[in-house]
Amino acid sequence: MASWSVLHAQLHQTLKAHDSGIAPSQSLLPFQASLLVAVSGGQDSQCLLRLLVDLQRQWQWQIRVVHCNHQWRVDAAANADFVSDWAAQLGLPCTVETAVQPPSSEAAARQWRYQVFARVAQAAGCTHVVTGHTASDRAETLLFNLLRGSGLDGLQALTWQRSLSPETPQISLVRPLLEITRAQTGAFCQEFQLPVWEDVTNQDRTYRRNRLRLDILPLLREHFNPQVEATLAQTAEILTAEVAFLSTAAAQIYSDCVAMAKLQRHSLQAAPLALQRRVIRQWLMEQLAIRPHFDHVEKVRTLVTAPNRSQTDPFPGGAIAVVEEPWICIRHSSQAPAPTR
Repeated sequence: MASWSVLHAQLHQTLKAHDSGIAPSQSLLPFQASLLVAVSGGQDSQCLLRLLVDLQRQWQWQIRVVHCNHQWRVDAAANADFVSDWAAQLGLPCTVETAVQPPSSEAAARQWRYQVFARVAQAAGCTHVVTGHTASDRAETLLFNLLRGSGLDGLQALTWQRSLSPETPQISLVRPLLEITRAQTGAFCQEFQLPVWEDVTNQDRTYRRNRLRLDILPLLREHFNPQVEATLAQTAEILTAEVAFLSTAAAQIYSDCVAMAKLQRHSLQAAPLALQRRVIRQWLMEQLAIRPHFDHVEKVRTLVTAPNRSQTDPFPGGAIAVVEEPWICIRHSSQAPAPTR
């Protein structure tokens, strides 16, 4: 059995390409970092853990494992024991967290997992939480968000690195396998004879993500593009850079256009359409505490060139946007003018 593979070399080169000795906070997994690796026991996380253990000597990381038991499956406790035992065989400390009550949805489960990651990382002094998301996950996320009508921010899908949460900005969430597909992690686990815990819920088509993975992507591979996962992941990578550029440009326009919670419409009118929409979306998020849909943004955008006293129909919650030259303002239902008699 080989001790070094193409994936070892690929991950090592990826980390070197993203390494910044001058600014370690900008590196994916810096030299001598303390890593908390999220391990489900499936092929992606098993591949990730083995790669990190094998590269540990060169990068001098400290590695520990965390496993989250959602209590969703009858074999969940056995799954947790499997991960704990495997970590022990590798000589790694392992924390297993079990949900008091099974999360009610995938979104709730994800929120709970990230709370666990933050708590365990802080307690152990870990600087980076590492997950086994792959190019396949990135492709599925892009396609899933596209079908839901997401804008560019959603289509950039999974990113290489971000803060774990607003509450823990000092801890990075890192996904170092975004150039590696699920087929490659499976082949790696076979080559290195790694034990893999098969999650039967991955075959359950009541989950929309599973239908996308099991039905839609195979169809696209067969009839449109055999490399569809890599192509979609590459598209997400391109969009990540473009979103970063647009966000920076929009932030500058926002600072020029927004004052006292009002939107200066003549300054905004001079901006390109894409940046107008970004500024309006951010403004609505701050003023109404909602996640604006496209039609919400467009309602405000029509006011940029509308006559004075023009207004939108109500947003969720009853507020409206009104032109009060030279501003666009938000008026809540309690601030609406009294009807004339």
